[in-house]
Amino acid sequence: MDGDASTPRRARPDTLDPVTRILVLNGPNLGRLGSREPDIYGAQDLDALTRMLTDLAGDRAEVEVRQTDDEAELVHWLHEAVDSRNPVVLNPAAFTHYSYALRDAAALVTKAGLPLVEVHISNPHARETFRHSSVISGVATGVIAGFGFGGYGLAIEAILAGA
Repeated sequence: MDGDASTPRRARPDTLDPVTRILVLNGPNLGRLGSREPDIYGAQDLDALTRMLTDLAGDRAEVEVRQTDDEAELVHWLHEAVDSRNPVVLNPAAFTHYSYALRDAAALVTKAGLPLVEVHISNPHARETFRHSSVISGVATGVIAGFGFGGYGLAIEAILAGA
């Protein structure tokens, strides 16, 4: 922490690396994980994802998993990431393909020098044609798709490694 009182920061234990908090943000319908199309998205829910990522990060970082069906809320969470200097793992879900508001908010994260990794549980390129394009990918630090929940873990590891 640089001591600048005008920069909003959360207190962190001294045992954590400089990356102390990673926001894992999930878009529409991902609150239905575990019951929504398990042949595509698997049988685990967001609670299982939270446990997996918390265990993976251990004492290296706090992982905060959030989900919303509201585009504006997701945009506000990205603004929060910039203001609090937190890296982001983002699964924009259906917003991937058309939300320029979300794209612009994601760009604020990476332009602030923070990593933003776009994650998709399935491989969008192996699905319907409308899923093949992402307005987010062009401003993301990196993109991971098709590895189920493991993709989130890869994103966390990339961030912790200094992506």
